[in-house]
Amino acid sequence: MDAKTEILQRIRTAQKQAGLPDHVEIPREYQTKGTLNAQELHEMLIDRLVDYKADVHEAAESELPQKIAEILQQRGCSDVRYAEGMDASLLEAFNAAGGHATPDSRESDPRELNDVDAVVTESHVSSAQTGTIVLEAGPLCGRRALSLVPDRHLVIVRPDQVVYGVPEMVSRINPDYPATWISGPSATSDIELSRVEGVHGPRDLIVLLVK
Repeated sequence: MDAKTEILQRIRTAQKQAGLPDHVEIPREYQTKGTLNAQELHEMLIDRLVDYKADVHEAAESELPQKIAEILQQRGCSDVRYAEGMDASLLEAFNAAGGHATPDSRESDPRELNDVDAVVTESHVSSAQTGTIVLEAGPLCGRRALSLVPDRHLVIVRPDQVVYGVPEMVSRINPDYPATWISGPSATSDIELSRVEGVHGPRDLIVLLVK
């Protein structure tokens, strides 16, 4: 017999000699839902996002257009793309102030997104425990390239999209669609721990939390 078969046979023999069962049921009663209230989730998410070096802002739903315009203007943005299914009125204040925000076109070459100043998308679900924001490819979050190619990404997160942990977050994701998980701005480190930002996504992540 080969080495692998011999090792496994020895393990089974040792189990029998010790009186251990051949089959053990694996417990699956792990926590799948958090117990924190909305305010506690909100505060935890902010703490994690700041720790990840994301730029965090807050605004009421009615204040979103003005807040978006303010954030983009502060960064000198003029040419902006947003997910095609988003409410266009969210960018009206920005356009009225001289900006040029247009919906993304899935037929366009993704490489063209490298030339825009910023992109704006909605979010799908976020984990407060890990500070992870998930974008599910679709009209509100956009195609994957929309949030991966440009160097600046402004994402809107609403209260009902924030859950505690990863199991609950995963339960809200449709496996039939691509999903992008974002934990802070794009960054990586080589073997010498030299941090490099913006390699595989935006180096400037702006999170706008709706109060």
